[in-house]
Amino acid sequence: MKRIVLYLLYFLLAPGPAIGQSGFYDQLADSTFTLTYQQVRYDPGYYSLAYPGGDVPEDRGVCTDVVIRAYRKMGIDLQKEVHEDMARSFELYPDNWGMQHPDKNIDHRRVPNLMTFFRRHGIEKVQSTDPSDYAPGDIVCWDLGNGIQHIGIVVKQKSADGERNLIVHNIGAGQVAEDCLFRFRIIGHYQYKK
Repeated sequence: MKRIVLYLLYFLLAPGPAIGQSGFYDQLADSTFTLTYQQVRYDPGYYSLAYPGGDVPEDRGVCTDVVIRAYRKMGIDLQKEVHEDMARSFELYPDNWGMQHPDKNIDHRRVPNLMTFFRRHGIEKVQSTDPSDYAPGDIVCWDLGNGIQHIGIVVKQKSADGERNLIVHNIGAGQVAEDCLFRFRIIGHYQYKK
């Protein structure tokens, strides 16, 4: 028991990143990882959402909902941020869905829209095949083929070989942490902090 108490005290009192909360992106990565404890069924359905702060039912979601929920844990409402940016600059966003105006219920749940938002308001980072270029809290987007994009957040946990950080995402099996950084072609790499 004494050893456990000493171990906890060491990590609570150690300076800097020993706790893993050295900054916004570390905290985002930690908050993102907690989403893996929540049982979520993949559901790309259209929902009428409250605004601001709207979310699909907590037991449902897609890849973008992982990002939305992680940022909401950090006090940032991407539904509101994306909607307001689209209302100001609608013409700068993809015209993939034939929309004539922003839709607060779905716009933030579309990968191309999030990519546009992060490119406009975040930091666009290098897209590479070097795992060290991808830090906890980074947002990564992939092309899955056939016009399908995907998004996830880099967390602190490492792959079994210790070479890569895991990604928290939802590609159909719920909100999970997986070693999938280089599984698909990367088309976007960002950091965003309001």
